Amino acid sequence: SLELALRVCTSSLWCIGGCCVPSMSRLLTALQANLRGKLPLQRVFARDSRWIPARCAGNAPPTKPSKQGKENEPPSSSVKRWKENADTVIIGGGCVGVSLAYHLAKAGMKDVVLLEKSELTAGSTWHAAGLTAYFHPGINLKKIHHYSIKLYECLEQETGQAVGFHQPGSVRIATTPTRVDEFHYQMTRTRWNVTPQYLISPEKVLELFPLINIDKVLAGLYNPGDGHIDPYSLTMALAAGARLYGAELYYPAAVTGLSPRSDGTWDVETASGAIRAKRIVNCAGFWAHEVGKMIGLDHPLVPVHHQYVITSTVPEVKSLKQELPVLRDLEGSYYLRQERDGLLFGPYEDKEKMKIQDSWLKDGVPPGFGKELFESDLDRIMDNVECAMEMVPVLKKADIINIISGPITYTPDILPMAGPHQGVRNYWVAIGFGYGIIHAGGIGKYLSDWIMNGEPDFDLIELDPNRFGKWTTIQYAVDKARESYGFNNIVGYPKEERFGARPTERISGIYETLKNKASMGFHAGWEQPHWFYKPGDDPEYRPSFRRTNWFEPVGRECKQVMEKVGVFDLTPFGKFSMKGKDATKLLDRLIANVIPKLGYINISHMITPRGRVYAEVTISHLSEDEFLLVTGSGSELHDLRYIEEEAANGGYEVDIRNVTDEMGVLGVAGPFSRKVLQKLTNVDLSGKAFKFLQCKPITLADVPLTAMRISYTGELGWELYHKREDTAALYHAIMEAGQEFGIDNFGAYAMNTLRLEKAFRGWGAEMNCDTNAFEAGLDYFIKLNKPTDFIGKQALQSIKKEGVKRKLVYLGMQTDNVDPEGNESIWYQDKVIGNTTSGAYSYNTQQSVAFAYVPVELSKIGQQLEVELLNKKYNAVIIQEPLVLTEPTRTRMKKKSDISKV
Repeated sequence: SLELALRVCTSSLWCIGGCCVPSMSRLLTALQANLRGKLPLQRVFARDSRWIPARCAGNAPPTKPSKQGKENEPPSSSVKRWKENADTVIIGGGCVGVSLAYHLAKAGMKDVVLLEKSELTAGSTWHAAGLTAYFHPGINLKKIHHYSIKLYECLEQETGQAVGFHQPGSVRIATTPTRVDEFHYQMTRTRWNVTPQYLISPEKVLELFPLINIDKVLAGLYNPGDGHIDPYSLTMALAAGARLYGAELYYPAAVTGLSPRSDGTWDVETASGAIRAKRIVNCAGFWAHEVGKMIGLDHPLVPVHHQYVITSTVPEVKSLKQELPVLRDLEGSYYLRQERDGLLFGPYEDKEKMKIQDSWLKDGVPPGFGKELFESDLDRIMDNVECAMEMVPVLKKADIINIISGPITYTPDILPMAGPHQGVRNYWVAIGFGYGIIHAGGIGKYLSDWIMNGEPDFDLIELDPNRFGKWTTIQYAVDKARESYGFNNIVGYPKEERFGARPTERISGIYETLKNKASMGFHAGWEQPHWFYKPGDDPEYRPSFRRTNWFEPVGRECKQVMEKVGVFDLTPFGKFSMKGKDATKLLDRLIANVIPKLGYINISHMITPRGRVYAEVTISHLSEDEFLLVTGSGSELHDLRYIEEEAANGGYEVDIRNVTDEMGVLGVAGPFSRKVLQKLTNVDLSGKAFKFLQCKPITLADVPLTAMRISYTGELGWELYHKREDTAALYHAIMEAGQEFGIDNFGAYAMNTLRLEKAFRGWGAEMNCDTNAFEAGLDYFIKLNKPTDFIGKQALQSIKKEGVKRKLVYLGMQTDNVDPEGNESIWYQDKVIGNTTSGAYSYNTQQSVAFAYVPVELSKIGQQLEVELLNKKYNAVIIQEPLVLTEPTRTRMKKKSDISKV
């Protein structure tokens, strides 16, 4: 860092906050407070936040636009009267909002209006580094990235507006064996997608990036077609396209108020009058929190300082015959790309050093903030700089000519929020983009398709704005944003847990009892046991791409449930009460199954208009026109929004309440579960009196509750729904009653293994908005002959008539210290033909097991395939499901056998 400091001291220019000043011998004094009074800059103070005007010398995006855009033209109101009515009003003129306007107009929506408070690109767009990458560690977002890049490739030809798109590719470098494992893990998750990606040798890395020091490089992950784009020109091209197709973009046009109407429409207030809109979409960037507050929503958005550095001409760069690929040094936590004949270096400092704009959280964004920047702070990024100079030695001699420090917006988990918002009709969001340039094109298309067609084109639940709830406090959001920013380039393990800001207010009544016995997992704000450790076990969190310290304990828990009795805290389930005179009618419209009889439960699926599986719910018919719906923790508000929307659109007289936080749930499963529970109640729990899939109100250990005879383990068991404040008393009574039967706890990992052995599908894995019900093997739950025209019925009828092209199959395989997790590539005759959806080790049958989608012609029992795990292909065979029969099936078969013997 000293060498870099000396170079900066002797460079021709030194920049603070993006504004260039003479730098001869000034670096050290520049870091002193008294220099601030000597700089030839006009500082504007807004609350506690110092910010610097955008138009001072040198304070511009890294690449200037090739053509003059229309950002300075007067608002449309000066040319013609503003629209009074619109199908969609988009709030915010950054690249995401303008992309949505472009896609909606191109799709044929006639009345699209975009309102921007100042000028297009103001906010985070204009100062972005403009990186574009096919790579994403997740599965679904790869589709967003891919679409964006393909759109940007042809946007100039379509609109006539140059976009400054460079595609030299990108290289991620691995300098540790664990990183190499991660690259192998990512390769098997990528091969069945359209993303071009290759694992390359250090020698190939050097060939692509000749300025690198490969002494520590073990491998590279190469994505041809990656690169960078000028954010300003991109936005202007999208704006030109939006206008071309009929959208109207008004600016400056600040939104001053939002008023919902009883019919679901909105009045959008501006200084120039109101616009009546069928829907509104909040795309307001770091202003999105303020827009949300207009309607009583507290979006969990955190303004983060992100810095990048631009050098002057570097002779070694200038002499290259082709542009360098974007380099990402994951251990050094930075990206490096060519900027003209110099370099652009962008670090992600660790969570202790990164900076959040706290005053914005307390007082809001300063009214005049738009195309402004924060003061830079080199001290925060010196560790990253040192790593970069070691990896790319020419940086040691590079002169810094510009430092950009601007606001970007983070959500708690770093992923954007995109889609309709629960609890507010026709209010959509596309906010929280830490990487808005690469997401803009794909998100615009994704939301446009959803708005125009009534459902998303593919599953993207990880971006569902409803994944956050009332438990997501500002302090939680800040702590998680700090953690997420600092972990930007951390190794991405399967089953990853992050422990910042935990626990939230969502803890069950037995959290304190279990927290020192179990490795806890985070589920929609809740703490839930993943696995339990005993004396002699290693209790630490040790993530790995291979079997790790929880492997043996999980096997022990599976044996516990299969041979004795186990207890599992199921409180995180999403739980909805539905009652009223139209409750049955609404439910019958929502689900493809029949309504369960009074006093019984069933598994049902909500289907989209195209026949995709939107949700899986357990429905309990408690009394006349009263039901309890139970869903997974991760889809709580995702499912509730869908139900509420149908209820509102159909005018149903029904009361729907989210009772998730009011109710605790304990699961008790295993061959002795009946004997344990019978000790605590006078209600007859025998097989004849309390049948499988029956539900009853009972009192257990003096705790009133609803008992349901069902278990996701597939074993004899009950789920016990009760008031949350009674959980501890109920749990301790059950554990005491079960001592003579060897009762013990089990966790989510054991539950997952047991359900896979029983071939139970899981929503979000085997079925989601990417899959139709028949290819997922849900035929048993789909009642096409029921009279009601349930949502998706016509689509499912067509699918059944035409047949499916792929099928979910059940795979068995032998591996060595590694097991399938889901999303791995399936090979046949040296070609990738499908993917796994979930997997685990089957302790009962001593083999690995997985679900997978493959072409119909390769879906027969006995078909030999291969599954790629960590760069090795393992032989797999399609087997008859399930590996282990469920307890009700075993009991039924035993009765038949006994009868036949008689």
